[in-house]
Order: sequence, then structure tokens, then C-alpha cells
Amino acid sequence: MNSAAPAAPLYAKVEMTLAEDIAAGRLPIGSQLPSEDCLVSRFEVSRTTVRKAVENLVSRGLVQIRRGKGTFVAEPRIHQELTELSGFVEDMTALGRHPTARLLDHRVVVAGEAVARELDITAGTQVTRIERVRLADGVPISLDETYLPLAIGQKIVQHDLEAEPIFSLLEDKYDLPLVEAKYQLEATTATAHVAAALGIAVGSPIFLIERTSYCAGPRPIDYEKLYYRGDFIRFVTRLARRPRPRS
Repeated sequence: MNSAAPAAPLYAKVEMTLAEDIAAGRLPIGSQLPSEDCLVSRFEVSRTTVRKAVENLVSRGLVQIRRGKGTFVAEPRIHQELTELSGFVEDMTALGRHPTARLLDHRVVVAGEAVARELDITAGTQVTRIERVRLADGVPISLDETYLPLAIGQKIVQHDLEAEPIFSLLEDKYDLPLVEAKYQLEATTATAHVAAALGIAVGSPIFLIERTSYCAGPRPIDYEKLYYRGDFIRFVTRLARRPRPRS
């Protein structure tokens, strides 16, 4: 005699129903989820069950929590390919998104060991640091922390960095075409500063990309720490397999 399959947990049933509502458009993109009280009443479950269901939806990228506002149906994730060196504006434009930027700060700072190593300068050398929030269709996607050698950096900050991409300025205005870049990508969580800039909760998942871009030489000209929202973007690449030696 076969034993009955165990019943799905209550939170899984709530999660599945809400996910179906999102897929069917009954909860449209950008709409706010009903309040916790409403969900408790609708499903006749505890607050703990509702919270677990919503946590799972957040982890799946279907909804996002906006501090002080509530829980909203998330935009579909952006799929960005890592196949060539390109800037945020180029990437978002290619995906049919409208890219904008918000300048938070620019200043002259002293290069620490990591920045000095990436820009191939001596630690303690002055460099230009620029911090911007990058948005797609008005939604904050990444916080960009950019370091440039002082001389070129001081020229770059004279421009409108909310309208003019740094890559374009380097290449078109100052004749420094970029030839390659080194990428390092890791998973991390949002600090208080990153969370505030991106409008997400502290501890939210973040992709941290460290990118060093080179001009002819090759000479490092631009070092960046790019903090991408983990709930909004997925990076995609295609890798070729090295030919196997013939025996």
C-alpha cells in the first residue's frame, strides 16, 4: 500500500498562488502586494507563513521589498552578456532600456594598495574618485565607484557626468581608446551605503564587479567597483572549450 505524498507546507501554497497571480498579470509588474493582514485573511494562515512565502518570492526575484513603502512585483531581470568591454549606457541601450545616472560625489583621494595596484601607480598617489548611481528606466541598478589617474580624472569631472558616460569621454574627448579590461566578479551583500544608494535593504544580494580598463600599451586608465543589484540583473557569458590534444 503506497503512502500518501506529504502535503506541501502552507507557505509553499501561498508562494505558488502569488507566483501564479504574478505570471497571469493579476499582480502586474510594479504593483504592490496586498498587505500582510490581507494575505493572512485571504489564505487563512499565520503571519509567519505569509512572511516565509514572501521571503521565497524575494529570493526568486519575483518581488522586491522597498524600505518604508512595501513589497512590489519586480521587473523581469536584466540579462546582460559579458562578452566584450562595454559601458552601462551601451549595455542598457542594447537591451532597450533607458539609461540615466545620478552623480553622488567626486573628489581627489589618496590611492590605497588595491587602487594603486590596479592603476599601476604608487600607493599614496592622488587619484580622482567618482561615485554615481546608474539607473535603467528610472530604477537604480548599480552603484559605480570609479578611480582615474589624477590628470585625466580632473578633466573628466569638468563634464556633466549625469549625461556623459566616462568611457565616451575617455575615447571621444580625450583620445584614449579602450582596448581591453580585466573583470573580477563576486557575490556579496549590500552595506548600509550601497543599500541607501540603490534603495534596497541592507544585506540584500549584490554582484560586485571589479573592472580595470586599459588603453593602448596596455596602460590601466580606469578602475571601477560596480555594485549591481542581485535581484535585478543576471550576467550571461558563453565560453569556448579549449581544443583537446590529439593522441
